Amino acid sequence: MTTPTVWNSSPTPHSRRSAADLNRRGWLGASRPPPFARGYVLAAASLSLACGPIADSRDGAGPVVETETIGDTTVVRTVSGSVWDGDATLVPETSVGELDGPEEYIFGSIGAIAVDDDHNVYVLDGQARHVRVYDAGGTWLRTLGRGGEGPGEFDVPIGIAVSGGRVLVRDPANARVQLFHLETWEAEEWRYGPSNIFMNTPLYLDDRGRIYVDISTNEEIRFIVMGSDGSHLDTIPAPETPGDFDGGKCSMNVRGESGDYWVSVGATVPFCPEWDWTVHPNGHFLSGLSTAYRIDLARDEGVLRIERNHTPVVVSDDERDRHEQRILDRMRRVDAGWDWDGPPIPDHKPPFRGLRAGSDGRVWVRLWTEARQVPNEQHDPANPESAPFTWVEPIRYDVFEADGTYLGAVVPPEGFSLSAPPVFGRSFVWAVERDELDVERVVRYRIALPAS
Repeated sequence: MTTPTVWNSSPTPHSRRSAADLNRRGWLGASRPPPFARGYVLAAASLSLACGPIADSRDGAGPVVETETIGDTTVVRTVSGSVWDGDATLVPETSVGELDGPEEYIFGSIGAIAVDDDHNVYVLDGQARHVRVYDAGGTWLRTLGRGGEGPGEFDVPIGIAVSGGRVLVRDPANARVQLFHLETWEAEEWRYGPSNIFMNTPLYLDDRGRIYVDISTNEEIRFIVMGSDGSHLDTIPAPETPGDFDGGKCSMNVRGESGDYWVSVGATVPFCPEWDWTVHPNGHFLSGLSTAYRIDLARDEGVLRIERNHTPVVVSDDERDRHEQRILDRMRRVDAGWDWDGPPIPDHKPPFRGLRAGSDGRVWVRLWTEARQVPNEQHDPANPESAPFTWVEPIRYDVFEADGTYLGAVVPPEGFSLSAPPVFGRSFVWAVERDELDVERVVRYRIALPAS
């Protein structure tokens, strides 16, 4: 028998793999905890949209908040209510991308987007291997780079950012960050050591101009921290998964023969808790384990813990049956005798399923939502794997100020896509949108607050 061919149908995202302790001292480490102190406040706080301290007045409108201090951790727990007093929506204002027309407006596969202070948009097309630049009105200005290994060229471009008057693109296959100066469009490169896997990690920046470049291996998620001049400041690991959490218990695998090969197939039990993290503009990690609505933001002065009273979303019987049958069908194509060997699908979904940080420091928490069945327009009755219906879970975010103040929820419109990481600003969100023909567009949305 030949060398095994192994594939996994359920790869583990980078944000859920463990590394070193979050509280290590260093660029992203939390400071040493002070002596134990404890306090408690219950307040119906009247809060403005500006970042500031939580008021203790019971007379104003707004969220009801509890605060507590434990060692170097400040807990801000929203009991009820929000600053916005309702759901905000995203109203499209500018769109770039067409089905037909000039090639400057047709995208192959958008991998990442970035936005500068003037609302110019930089779109990294992974298929075309170049960056297109558009002004705030959506007019094409120029195209940067092309496929290749030479100066100003990309092999596998992943992640884009704008900082210090330059466009930066992470190109792990060429083991470098490729730069373009905005005034002259001159190309420059910052070399770094190669990694043996190409993870779809954003190119993170912090408020001090430092760049976080993913150089992960199969054994560890880690970053090079570069200064604004490309100097190598540090090498750091991602935050380590909490010791009492075993994410592997929700993984199931089956191995069998397929002709002259061994095939390994994996699946993850739906709605299991997950460990998620991202880099915050303050230069520290934002992380959370979705067993509870509890998110930690490391800071120079300690940890801010964001909590919120949360009613979990019920997993319906139809949804559970659909997930179970899909996994059984997949695994039994490899081993007809395979039976479910993981924990059962939970009765409720976890509180959240993803964390992002806005350019202004706000915390965006993607929530699990109630799924609904919709007809599958691509249904093929001749294909046993093609279902007549599919399940759709509307995208919904909770938004917090960097001090833990709960602003409210944001509900994106249909078509809002997460195929490239959205860019969250204070008043606007830039994201990829897909229409019914699967055409990709970059859309600038205005955050519309609920009517007073």
